Amino acid sequence: MTEPRQQLDGMQAYRRLLTYVVPHWKMFLLAIIGMVGFSITEVGFPALMKPLVDDSLIAQDPEAIALIPILLISLFAIRIVVNFVATYCMSYVGRAVIKQLRKEMFDHLLSLPTAVYDKTSSGSMLSRMSYDAEQVGRASTNAITVVIQEGLTAIGLIALMLYYSWELTLIFIVIGPFVAWVISFVSKKFRKVSKRIQNSMGGITHVTEEVIEGHRVVKTFGGQEVEAINFEKENDYNRKQKIKMDVLRVLSMGVVQLLVASGTALVIYYATSESMRDIVTPGVFVSILTTLIVLQRPIKRLTSVNEYLQTGIAAAQSIFTFLDLKKESDTGSTKLSEIKGNVTFSHVDFSYDADTGKVLEDISFTAEAGKTIAFVGRSGSGKTTLVNLLPRFYDSNSGVVSIDGHDIKDIELNNLRQHISLVSQHVTLFNDTIANNIAYGGLNNASRDEIEHAAKMAHVSEFVEKLPEGYDTMVGENGVLLSGGQRQRLAIARALLKNAPILILDEATSALDTESERHIQAALETLMKNRTTLVIAHRLSTIENADTIMVMHEGKIIEQGTHDELLRLDGRYALLHRMQFSDRED
Repeated sequence: MTEPRQQLDGMQAYRRLLTYVVPHWKMFLLAIIGMVGFSITEVGFPALMKPLVDDSLIAQDPEAIALIPILLISLFAIRIVVNFVATYCMSYVGRAVIKQLRKEMFDHLLSLPTAVYDKTSSGSMLSRMSYDAEQVGRASTNAITVVIQEGLTAIGLIALMLYYSWELTLIFIVIGPFVAWVISFVSKKFRKVSKRIQNSMGGITHVTEEVIEGHRVVKTFGGQEVEAINFEKENDYNRKQKIKMDVLRVLSMGVVQLLVASGTALVIYYATSESMRDIVTPGVFVSILTTLIVLQRPIKRLTSVNEYLQTGIAAAQSIFTFLDLKKESDTGSTKLSEIKGNVTFSHVDFSYDADTGKVLEDISFTAEAGKTIAFVGRSGSGKTTLVNLLPRFYDSNSGVVSIDGHDIKDIELNNLRQHISLVSQHVTLFNDTIANNIAYGGLNNASRDEIEHAAKMAHVSEFVEKLPEGYDTMVGENGVLLSGGQRQRLAIARALLKNAPILILDEATSALDTESERHIQAALETLMKNRTTLVIAHRLSTIENADTIMVMHEGKIIEQGTHDELLRLDGRYALLHRMQFSDRED
C-alpha cells in the first residue's frame, strides 16, 4: 500500500527536478541573459590582449592606446552588472525550488498512511526536509549556473583560439576525450557516495532526535555511553564518506587540470616553434596564452560541478521516492452531515505484514448509538489496533467496518474523522498555548467561553487558574512543562470541545492520580451520554458500567457481556478482575 513507484534513474530525476524551475522561467531567463553577458566579458578580456600588444605596445597606435583602457574598464563594469543579475536571479529560483519541494514534502507527510510512520524513522524524514532539499537546490541552480556560464565561457574562449589559430586550438582540443572519460568515471562514484552520505545524515538526525526526546530515560538508565557509541558510529561513517567525496573531487580535478596543463604546454611549445613564428604575432601569442590561463577556471568549475550535480541527483531521487509514496487511501465519496453512531465490525481481519500473521481475526460486533463498548485484555491482544481501524489509521484486510450502515471506506476520509474524537494514552501536545492545544486544528474557531467550558469539564481549569498567564501559558514541546496528568486532561478537554458522536478512549485516564481520575471519570460519563464510545482500559474499575465488555485474546474476541455477566461466566475476564482486585488488596 505504501510502496513508491520504481525509483527514477539519474536523468529522470534531474528532468523532474527541472520542472520545478519552469514556473520561475522569467527569473531563470534573466539569469541566463546575465550568464551569457558574463561569458562574453570573460572572452572579451583575452580578446583585448591582441590589440593591446600589437597595436598599443608595438605599433604605438594613439587610437588604440586611448581606447583599450576605456574598453577594459567598461568590460569589468558590465561584468559586475551581469554577474549580479545572474547570481540574484538564480538564487531566487533556487530558493523557490527548495521552498516548493519542502512544501510538497510536508503536505505529503500530512497525508501518508500510518504504516509509513511505523516503518520510517523520523530522522530519515527530517534529513530529506533539510539536507536533501539543500543538495537539490544546489543541483537545480548552482550546477545550472556553472554549466551554462562556464560552458559558454569555455566555448567562447575556444572559439577565440580557433579564430586566431586553428592549428594551435586543435592541439588543445585533443585532450577533450580524456577529460570527458575522467568526468564520466567519477560521476558514478560521486552519486554512490552521495547516497551513502544522505543515509548517514538520516542516521545522525535519528540518533540525535531519540536522545532529545528520551533524555530522561537516557539519564535515568545510564544510557549516555550507549547513545554516544551509536552516535559515534553514524558520525564516523558520515566522516569517512565525506572524505571519500573530497578525495574523489580533488583527484578528478587534479587529473583534469594536469590534462589541461599538458595541452597548454603543447600549445605554447608549438606557438614558439620556428614554423609558427611567421604565423603567430606577439599579440596573438599573448591572447592565446591569456585565453589558456582564463580557460583553466571554467574547466575547473565544470569539473567540480559534477560533484554538486551527482549529489543533487542522488538527493532528488531520495525526495521523489518519498513524494511517490502512496497517500492514504481516500476513495470514499459519501459525506455524512450527521450520524447516529451505530458502529458495526463484520468478520474483520487485519495484519500489519503478511509475514507476521494476523493481529485481528474474525472480529464481529455492533455498538449501538449511544452505547459504551469496552475492550479489555492483556497487552498485545489487539485492542488498540481494533479501534484504530475505525478512523482508518489502518484499513482492514477483509471484512467490513461500517457507521450507520455505511462502509467507512465509502465515506470521504476527512468527513469520517470529523465524527470521531480520540483520547489516547500517548498524549500529543504542540508547543503552543493551553487554549490553542484544546482548540486545535478544526476546533480553532471555538470561542474562549467554549474552550474554558471544556477545560472546566475536564478539570483543566483547576491548574490553569494557578498559572500567571492562564490559558495563554505555553506548554513547551509536546507539553513538557506540564505533568502527565495535566497533559492527559488537556487531551480530554480537546475531545470534549470537539463533541463528536463517536468517542474513542484509549487508556484516557492512565496518567491521572486517583483523585483526578474520579473527577475525569465523572466528566467522561457526562460526555459519553448519547454517544457511541469505544473504551480501552487496563483498570477494570473504570469500565464496570459499560453496556458491553469485549474480552480480547490474541486478536480474537473470546468473551463479551456486561460486567456482572462476565463475572458469572468465570472466564478470562473474571480471572483478570480477581488479579486486579488481589493487587489492590495487597
